Amino acid sequence: MTRSCILSLLSISLESMSQEIEIGLGKKGRLAYSLDDVSIVPSRRTRDPQDVSTSWQVDAYEFDVPVIGAPMDSVTSPATAIAMGKMGALGVLDLEGLWTRYDDPQPLLDEIAELPAESATERIQQIYAEPIKPELIVERLHEIRDAGVTVAGALSPQRTQDYYSTVLEAGVDLFVIRGTVVSAEHVSQDHEPLNLKKFIYDLDVPVIVGGAANYTAALHLMRTGAAGVLVGFGGGAVSANRNTIGVHAPMATAIADVAEARRDYMDESGGRYVQVIADGGMGDSGSFIKAFALGADAVMLGSPLARAEEAPGKGMHWGAEARHQTLPRGFRTNVGTVGTLEDIMFGPSHNADGTTNYIGALRRAMATTGYVDLKSFQRCPVTVAPTR
Repeated sequence: MTRSCILSLLSISLESMSQEIEIGLGKKGRLAYSLDDVSIVPSRRTRDPQDVSTSWQVDAYEFDVPVIGAPMDSVTSPATAIAMGKMGALGVLDLEGLWTRYDDPQPLLDEIAELPAESATERIQQIYAEPIKPELIVERLHEIRDAGVTVAGALSPQRTQDYYSTVLEAGVDLFVIRGTVVSAEHVSQDHEPLNLKKFIYDLDVPVIVGGAANYTAALHLMRTGAAGVLVGFGGGAVSANRNTIGVHAPMATAIADVAEARRDYMDESGGRYVQVIADGGMGDSGSFIKAFALGADAVMLGSPLARAEEAPGKGMHWGAEARHQTLPRGFRTNVGTVGTLEDIMFGPSHNADGTTNYIGALRRAMATTGYVDLKSFQRCPVTVAPTR
């Protein structure tokens, strides 16, 4: 029996061993935990916060802080992507967003921020009906490149085949394929689906792909050759997936499951390490920190960065799900403004609500538990204290 077959059987075994509860006579469900359900446990050793390292690396690209700005128009513009890059983070531009549909999207960003709640989604659908312009993809990516920071752009799986060549010709360093759910085995009767494994193999740039929410799905994505896997469905503060299509992933369990898939894939592949990137539900620094303790290498932030003074949404926040033309699965919401991008990332904080100084909080948590870097912090003990 091959090693991949053994691991496939192992994944079935692991999932069947997870705690299940009886929903009714005909259905059982796995018990899963959100980030609010777990807490970090200090150890016998402590350190000074300045002695810990928050750096991480994906492929050949190294970053001082494990923060990725989400590809959402309310969060990442070319200007904020550049600002994040200069702070040691990574900003990912949505290549299906307003910046690639309009020469000057600022008036439309301002309009979306001012829309009354009852008409916001319909107007967002109308604004995003404007076609994507390949020349604007090139122009925006060149703007980021010229600033001397790492260039990253995102497309949905549905648009990747249409625009990836334009993205590569424009000179992207990291390519992100981000959707609500991305699988390695999409099936379609009316078109040829994206062959992720062949697509990634043929590219010359590292690919981050997701979302995935369990061991099996993540393991299959890792086998495509992805450099990183996004865990979760993103856009937690603006997502209506649970209300519209019934889909939800408690993030603590999802991150731990995908981290286990990473470990098993390392054994299967002879040592290839795939980055686990938590995506969604990180509205405060406590949740952000717990993602690392559960096994994440980096975190993709949306609403925390949408609260920055420089954010394109001016305190309003929305994602790709809100613009779907027939079934919007997201909405625009007011997250407010709490400080500059630097305040949110590095402080100083002037309140105790977990909305600013994310990296300072991470350093403090690592020091309190005695870990010197993010890889070792993944071994941090946690307790389960369900909030429900």
